[in-house]
Amino acid sequence: MVTQYYTASSVDGFIADPDNSLSWLLSRDIDEHGPMGYAGVRAGWGAMCMGATTYQWIVDNHDDGWPYSMPCWVFTHRDFPPRDGDIRFTSAPIADVHAEMVAAAGGKNVWVVGGGDLVGQFHDAGLLDEVWVQYAPVTLGGGAPMLPRRIELRLTDLAQNRDFACARYDVVRESATDGQ
Repeated sequence: MVTQYYTASSVDGFIADPDNSLSWLLSRDIDEHGPMGYAGVRAGWGAMCMGATTYQWIVDNHDDGWPYSMPCWVFTHRDFPPRDGDIRFTSAPIADVHAEMVAAAGGKNVWVVGGGDLVGQFHDAGLLDEVWVQYAPVTLGGGAPMLPRRIELRLTDLAQNRDFACARYDVVRESATDGQ
């Protein structure tokens, strides 16, 4: 079991444009069953989480209901109306919620959908293992950053999936002798 951040990004490192739009992403050609594609990776997830902005975007853009069957934790301090699906709103500490997600995942991986600051909080708590990025061939010049803090990564896999350059990284953990 690993905790993964699986996302798409512009080449200049943004997951949404300044208007919180994903139109730049949704117009691109990708094979969800291809190399590092969503369908293959999704099959390994047993639980997921996201921030309130990502949750609101999904609610606003999925008219056919909640698109996920796995349990989902939404980190928020806002109130949202009830919705069909296994959706759990929380403002509890990351480590506490992560333990619940791992238990619910039943041996499968945990997916941190985003946003980038939430992913950074998982990293800060020592709970982020992998970062998977599908880089779209576009620059946005601003918007929501993919990761708004420094995280050391080690490249473990590269692939091309139609329009996208796909990369998988392991999170580098500081060893006991680092910094001494």
